[in-house]
Amino acid sequence: MTLDIQTIEPSALHAEMLRLRQEKKMDFLVNLIGMDWGEEGLGVIYMLESTETGETLTIKTATTDRQTPYIDSVSDIWQIANIYEREVYDFFGIRFLNHPDMRRIFLREDWVGYPLRKDDKTAEENPLRMTDEPLSDTTTEYYRDADGTIKEKKNVVWGPDEYVVNVGPQHPSTHGVLHMRASLDGETVKKIGLVLGYIHRGIEKISESLTYPQMLALTDRLDYFSAMQNRHALCMCIEKAIGLEVSPRVQYIRTIMDELQRIASHCIYYACMTMDTGALTAFFYTFREREELCKIFEDNFGGRLIMNYNTIGGVMYDIQPDFAKRVKEFSKHLRARFHEYQDIYTGNVIAEQRMKGVGCISNADAISLGITGPAGRASGWHNDVRKRHPYALYDQLKFREIVREEGDTNARHWNRMDEMLESLNIVDQLIDNIPAGDIQTKRKPIVKLPEGDYYQAVESSRGEFGVFIESKGDKSPYRVHYRSSSLPLANAMDTATRGQKFADLIAIGASMDFVIPDIDR
Repeated sequence: MTLDIQTIEPSALHAEMLRLRQEKKMDFLVNLIGMDWGEEGLGVIYMLESTETGETLTIKTATTDRQTPYIDSVSDIWQIANIYEREVYDFFGIRFLNHPDMRRIFLREDWVGYPLRKDDKTAEENPLRMTDEPLSDTTTEYYRDADGTIKEKKNVVWGPDEYVVNVGPQHPSTHGVLHMRASLDGETVKKIGLVLGYIHRGIEKISESLTYPQMLALTDRLDYFSAMQNRHALCMCIEKAIGLEVSPRVQYIRTIMDELQRIASHCIYYACMTMDTGALTAFFYTFREREELCKIFEDNFGGRLIMNYNTIGGVMYDIQPDFAKRVKEFSKHLRARFHEYQDIYTGNVIAEQRMKGVGCISNADAISLGITGPAGRASGWHNDVRKRHPYALYDQLKFREIVREEGDTNARHWNRMDEMLESLNIVDQLIDNIPAGDIQTKRKPIVKLPEGDYYQAVESSRGEFGVFIESKGDKSPYRVHYRSSSLPLANAMDTATRGQKFADLIAIGASMDFVIPDIDR
């Protein structure tokens, strides 16, 4: 969709944001995007949504001071803004007033410059460093004094008397190179801090020098277990911006593939969850089913993990003649085997004790932390993008939004289990009704988006994955930002683990199901 953006002066930003939160019930901060508009200044775009009314708003603010840019923090209004603002500071150098922790979050503490600025000299100022990365235990908080001057104070993040344990980045149960610092009181977790960026590849920056068709290959490498859905979002964002309609056949294929991808992803989740909690035998059960899906994927477009399937205006290849037959066989097979997952793991008293009442997140916290997908719906939040903002064929289908109220590890686990069956129900409605037609709508060889701001979200396997593009009318985007579905999940670890036993940290993390390349981007 094309974004209608309202501009607010930095001096009025915090008061207006607080008013929107209280009066307009804008309780969901969808996105907080750093921007470099050149002479217009450095700034931020905020995307807001009310979970009560469904109303959405997009707001921007900017400061022309490029040397010492300051903007008021909104982390006291929405919890997720805490880590979003640290990301913007890391890449753009904008300091957020009254933010309690202005440390870098992705780049090294000794990094020079801000790489997403248009005038940054990244290569010149940052030679290859072979030294260990320094980690800071203190931070600087900036605030505006009564006379209007900007002052700063030191905040202690990790005290000298705290017992801090490093979890990762080289640890199999962090599901990638994620580094968590855990402060403990005996066996009880006091707080969790994230150190990110170990596999940051600069995908958003790289995209600024690519054409729109060239960008497609990068989305598969974000959340690779949601590769089909990620690329679907980018293609739809571009297609809607240039007014390109895809054929009904493509809509059917894309919707089916998205749901098969969701099943394959949840199979991986179950395997990792069981392995992380010590049930190694159960690990192989869902790999058995996932292998069947991977064979279907491989035979239809050559990929098992990195799909490269959706294109601007269609899909890369048509489905094979036996596609429908094999998908229906898989659906029957999975339904017949599904009880085994319950028999060997979730019905086990040990698994229940590891999950029930552990790592609870309230509904209000889930919304404020931006936790979408199965994890957010486990806290009673109806956040499914397929229901909130239907795309593809989802407005024509009958399916349940799986929601639970407990907000614990068990609820997050069962949401994914039930979603596997619900995805089968969606596929069953479509598989025998795929219409004939083209798999690629004709378009100009060079794609140029009209000048403007665009956003498209999909329901990935982990929640809302969004694509933001600002275009100046060229063949390459001016700015691209991907709304990670995994970053809020990892950020929520501090809330979910406080007061829990250290041994439960691994099970809670597994139930969040974050994927690190989606966080690091």
